[in-house]
Amino acid sequence: MSRAKAVIIAGGLGTRLRPLTYDMPKPIVSVVNRPFIVHQIELFKQHGITDIILSLHYMSEAIKHILGNGSEYGVKLYYCVEKDPLGTAGAVKNAEEFFGDEPLVVFNGDILTDINISKVLDFHISRKSKVTLTLTSVDDPTAYGLVLTDKERKIKQFIEKPTWSMLEGVDCREINAGLYVLAPSIFNDVPKNKLYMFEHDLFPKLLCEGAAIYGFLSDRYWMDIGNTEKYIRAHEDILRGEVSVRIFGTRHQEGYWLGENVSFGEAVKIFGSVLIGDRVKLNSGVALKDYTVIGEKVEIGEHSTLERCIVWRGAHIGKNVKMSNCVVGFDCKIEDDCKLNGAVLASKSLIKKGSIINV
Repeated sequence: MSRAKAVIIAGGLGTRLRPLTYDMPKPIVSVVNRPFIVHQIELFKQHGITDIILSLHYMSEAIKHILGNGSEYGVKLYYCVEKDPLGTAGAVKNAEEFFGDEPLVVFNGDILTDINISKVLDFHISRKSKVTLTLTSVDDPTAYGLVLTDKERKIKQFIEKPTWSMLEGVDCREINAGLYVLAPSIFNDVPKNKLYMFEHDLFPKLLCEGAAIYGFLSDRYWMDIGNTEKYIRAHEDILRGEVSVRIFGTRHQEGYWLGENVSFGEAVKIFGSVLIGDRVKLNSGVALKDYTVIGEKVEIGEHSTLERCIVWRGAHIGKNVKMSNCVVGFDCKIEDDCKLNGAVLASKSLIKKGSIINV
């Protein structure tokens, strides 16, 4: 029997990442040229957890098609699909048929982190905890759920999305990081096929009943990539080495990563931390600047400049294009002489010659 099983809650609609998620579920949105959920799977694998349950809803078949049975990643994947959204606890309850006696490590599907899961498990077992929440410190907790603990790290109170006035006299800035270790028995009282949340329903109920609920404070990298601003920032953090994530490509001494069979025209310039995927064509005079990621089979026309842009597979960017802080979906076409700043383009978008977009 393995030390634990994992559950990734990955059924959300990804509304804050639209238009990228209109035709693609958030778990397989490209992050450094790989489906985002693969980074989470590899984190579990790194800590010896190879039985992973995926709780899905929106565009579940697309996720299954990409991930298969998990053998490509050295794990075994189990799929559980919600007909209707059941909330965080309800989604995990829906996968109960796959539970064993070992602890469950539950992960929200939009968290980029390199949290040491082994240490969280050790903490959970040593405390004989029913529920262990991984916590992280943030400067502004008002968008999250604040968690107050005592000196033994036992949780005393949850404050969901507190206002600044509520925080007067409160020194704690520790929030729920969306990674839990749970005893399977806590789901005995969770209603089946009913909307039920960890944050609003189950955890407060267990706390009132006096259950052993602890908070493990992690100092490792943590980012909710649920919106496009944070999605771009996450790429910057990965390329700067602030979070341990596997990047495909050869690292060059100048600081960029290069895939296979990349075509370079004359006078191509690459500045700083840039990732260039396989079979990319960079025509003469192209300049790629810090924190730009270029996906597989992308072509960039002569004298175009990209800075802090994420370009997905198959896009075609014309000549004399200037782009910054943009995300470009699969198979987009941007014609010559365009200027884009802050644009987020759905897959297969067409931007006509000479267009100016400044968001």
